[in-house]
Amino acid sequence: MATSTYLSNPTVLIGAVDCSDQCSSASLSVGYTALSSTAFGDLGERYSKGLQAVEVTLTMFASYGASEMEATLFAECGTGTTTLVISPSGTTESATNPEYTITNAMLATFTPINATVGELSTFEVTFTGGTFVRDIVSP
Repeated sequence: MATSTYLSNPTVLIGAVDCSDQCSSASLSVGYTALSSTAFGDLGERYSKGLQAVEVTLTMFASYGASEMEATLFAECGTGTTTLVISPSGTTESATNPEYTITNAMLATFTPINATVGELSTFEVTFTGGTFVRDIVSP
């Protein structure tokens, strides 16, 4: 079985802001809601594909200022219209570097101050909802 490995270096855009240099962890979960389609006489449960389900969790280094992470995340909090673009390694999409574009995601809550003595401050944020598109074709 063929395998490939890569050094994790995701590209992360929140809206038009490239946050890759401020992001230390990115996790993307995509799928579909399972809708029960079980009928009388079935011998087990059956499911049909429902709406898309998306969750993006990011760990960002805390930075403050007009165009820094706190301002970017604060502006997106509660809007439900956030666009995120995430790829595993770099900005050129391909079969080995798929790009996911998530539209209309929501950042429901945001903790703008998360500090511990002697540690770099971070923001852990989770965007949920919206729709996703997977792209492997370079423009």
